[in-house]
Amino acid sequence: MLEGKTAFVTGGSRGIGAAIVRKLAAAGAAVTFTYNSSPDAARAVAEAAGNGAQAVRLDLADADAVAAAVRGLPKLDILVNNAGTFELASVAEATLAAFDRMFAVNVRAVVAAVLEAAKIIPDGGRIITVGSINGEAVPFPGGAFYAGSKGAVRMLTKGWARDLGERGVTVNVVQPGPIDTDLNPADGPFGAVLTGMTALKRYGKPEDVAELVAFLAGPAGGNITGAALITDGGMTA
Repeated sequence: MLEGKTAFVTGGSRGIGAAIVRKLAAAGAAVTFTYNSSPDAARAVAEAAGNGAQAVRLDLADADAVAAAVRGLPKLDILVNNAGTFELASVAEATLAAFDRMFAVNVRAVVAAVLEAAKIIPDGGRIITVGSINGEAVPFPGGAFYAGSKGAVRMLTKGWARDLGERGVTVNVVQPGPIDTDLNPADGPFGAVLTGMTALKRYGKPEDVAELVAFLAGPAGGNITGAALITDGGMTA
């Protein structure tokens, strides 16, 4: 369904990002994805995805580098802002440096990518950001900065949907709940508690998020824009 389309995915060497790369490539898209610190993992994802998938090294905390990477793409139909960073700190322990780190990757990099993408993406293109249900609610202490960054992305998405709507470019955010990745494994220290908070009593899989991203990227997602789509097993039900 994405034959002839080109996609750029940030943070594609593991977890949710790797699943998105594989899914988009399987649907026919030519995918370029970024990684930061693991060239071997990135190479393995590119080989597994096939269809000429390519990995490029990029520090998402460097907004100028992000903008240059998007600007340098020969063609772009689908932008997926997936990369993100997470750390917990209560208000008594939080620092401005931690705030800056979180917003540099989770917000500033997204803004840099979208501003450049808007210049080159054709009418009918797709812009998708992977946010979090913490953009809607904060069910645990210490998550203010992370939730703030994801809330910012959610509202930016709605604004950009208005800006680009007349061109038929859709802009959406996918908001996962607990997903079984190496950063937040189902058998990790928070696994039992988070599982218990879901209606389905299970963690999601990276593929659950990738399927939703691919749906939005394809023809069936053409009438969805400015939306925050939740895939959380009913955690926010």
